[in-house]
Amino acid sequence: MNRENKIVRVIKGRRPNIVVIGGGTGLPVVLRGLRDLNANLTAVVTVADNGGSSGIIRNYMNVVPPGDIRNVLVSLSDLPKEELEIFQYRFQSNDSFFSGHAIGNLIIAALSEMRGGIFTAIQILSQMMQVDGHVYPACNIPLTLHAEFTDGSQAVGEAEIVKSGKQIARVWVKEINSDAEPYAVDDVIDAIMNAKVVVLGPGSLFTSILPNLMISNLGEALVKTKAQVVYICNLMTQKGETEHFTDAMHIEVLNKHLKHDFIDTILVNDGKIPERYLKHPTGDGYLETVPDDFQKLRDLGLKVIMDDFLDLRENGVYHNGNKIAKEIIDLSLSN
Repeated sequence: MNRENKIVRVIKGRRPNIVVIGGGTGLPVVLRGLRDLNANLTAVVTVADNGGSSGIIRNYMNVVPPGDIRNVLVSLSDLPKEELEIFQYRFQSNDSFFSGHAIGNLIIAALSEMRGGIFTAIQILSQMMQVDGHVYPACNIPLTLHAEFTDGSQAVGEAEIVKSGKQIARVWVKEINSDAEPYAVDDVIDAIMNAKVVVLGPGSLFTSILPNLMISNLGEALVKTKAQVVYICNLMTQKGETEHFTDAMHIEVLNKHLKHDFIDTILVNDGKIPERYLKHPTGDGYLETVPDDFQKLRDLGLKVIMDDFLDLRENGVYHNGNKIAKEIIDLSLSN
């Protein structure tokens, strides 16, 4: 049976268990593609964001930042488009009290307060929004991201880390108001251990992906699982995080943080990004195409899947969720 026929069989038949871990704008893109191919999805979303609307709500209410969770819920929801647009609506700047806040963020924060935690709140909201799959926060309490730079100095909080302009050596997470060891809930660990494929990314290496892996029992599960662990490499280097990084350097950083060579496969874009998208004048943080180091990737023992994974839009460059999803489904059938 050829590859396309196998994928059609998945669309019509059994649903492979696939876990996607990360945060940021890339996560919903991949989830939508996998959902269209009938995967049984679990999204594990970072809870260490302290910027934008999420950061403001977190500072006032001491809840897990809701922004990435909101976008993931929408990507997996079966609600009509009009209702999802209300959930995603962001108040304009002239609404001084609500300025910049998305309605969905406020609903998630309210439910978290009503039900005593983000995990229960998301499960309730998932039912209300007719979510096809599972959405779990990486931790049930808000976490603070810490970083040490190559010069030995340190910073606390995603926004502050990125603003520093220094090269990051390592990151770790702590509970927001204590030094207690953070843990992922059992549902997250069970999903990883029972998956056919676990996907990391796409997303910011140090501030969207690694914060999840630095939760000790989640990181341990990634090392122990029999699932294929797949890393979706970013399309471009990112200011304050991965300047001058090759694709292989991303893998080396991940392996170093978990002290294991735990990634099996990397998806790498080989499509050419037009010049107008590079070194963007708005300062969105993207610099250049991630350089390829194919030989180093092979030396690290990885299966390398290269293709034109670009989805070029007016507001930026994204991964092509449909192409990514087909590769991941193919891996789930071969595992």
